[in-house]
Amino acid sequence: MKPRVSIIMGSTSDLPVMEKAAALLNDFEIPFEMHALSAHRTPAEVEKFAKNANANGIGVIIAAAGMAAHLPGVIASMTTIPVIGVPINSSLDGMDALLAIVQMPPGIPVATVGINASLNAAILAVQILAGNDAVLQAKLVKYKEDLKTKIVEANLQLSKVNYRFKTN
Repeated sequence: MKPRVSIIMGSTSDLPVMEKAAALLNDFEIPFEMHALSAHRTPAEVEKFAKNANANGIGVIIAAAGMAAHLPGVIASMTTIPVIGVPINSSLDGMDALLAIVQMPPGIPVATVGINASLNAAILAVQILAGNDAVLQAKLVKYKEDLKTKIVEANLQLSKVNYRFKTN
């Protein structure tokens, strides 16, 4: 089994946030790999990973980083594979990481999700891969339909909640 998605984090302290991405990819039966790489502490390893990702069959990279959050942009500068950045809330409520990831220079795009939003990063990765994969597309349609069903069921439960001045 060869990975189609790489989940890269600046350190294993990001794992509690990134587990949601891993769980969704696992649920979709998409092979993935996880690595801790640092743009500042292991730049040579980051370069080796980024430059070899395409040859290794990777279709999407999800890169998480906090604070200065250079990892997603550094990876994006060395590959043509789509990179999705996940800003990690490690200082300044994650705003420093969000701005570092989203404000990339022209020619080096990084798709960026919300702070700690690794689940959305994984869904976006699935959507990218599903563009030319009918089986994955069908799984994605079912996932989105299940989201609708959850809201319909939630409204049914809310309709049973009684308050004297509640009108519905």
